[in-house]
Amino acid sequence: MRLFCLLLLVLLPQPVLAGCLIALDVGHYQEAPGEISARGVPELVFNTELARRVGWELDRHGIAWTLINGEGDIADLAERPRRAAQAGASLFLSLHHDSVQDIYKTDWVWQGVTRAHSEVFSGFGLFVSAANPRLEESLRVAQGIADSLLVQGLAPSLHHGLPVDGENRPLLDSARGIYRFDGLAVLRQAVMPAVLIEAGIIVNRDDEVLIASEPYRAAFARAITAAAAAHCQGLN
Repeated sequence: MRLFCLLLLVLLPQPVLAGCLIALDVGHYQEAPGEISARGVPELVFNTELARRVGWELDRHGIAWTLINGEGDIADLAERPRRAAQAGASLFLSLHHDSVQDIYKTDWVWQGVTRAHSEVFSGFGLFVSAANPRLEESLRVAQGIADSLLVQGLAPSLHHGLPVDGENRPLLDSARGIYRFDGLAVLRQAVMPAVLIEAGIIVNRDDEVLIASEPYRAAFARAITAAAAAHCQGLN
């Protein structure tokens, strides 16, 4: 029996480091579910599914994590990093899916309903805030996520840096699609390193199908898990 228990300890995933806890924040909430995809699916649905897939991958690698806003019921954005801090989280990751400004959108009809779409841009984006006290570590995590996504064949979209109304975000790293956005409440209110992840542009009709697929979510789960593991290793 003792030998069996020892074998279980070896075979089961072990925590990367004690004191490491990843907070996964599901972006938006039920009353304001975010962007609407080209086929009419609220962003909140995409965010929730991605969080579940990332959580599964973190579990598989023995990395402790906690889910924030899993029921889509936290409207107060400042409450999210607050709950992460109360849980003892060492890293805060807010999961989102992206859109574009209205000037790039056109209408189409899907299942009898007129929807907005745009195929002008494609790709992911990562955001950090200079108002976050752990900016340097936030950047390292964002760089790690981006590097893993690039290796897996995904590419960033640079449209948030364009000189148009609603954008003009400073691009800190164009090769990796990392932006600075100091006004994002979940990033600037966090006391731990924090990154907001835009996993893909759901108003892009072609990308929407890809973004909802298991291989795409798995790619993001692997990228986030690799960056989380590096973060955990760096705590000591």
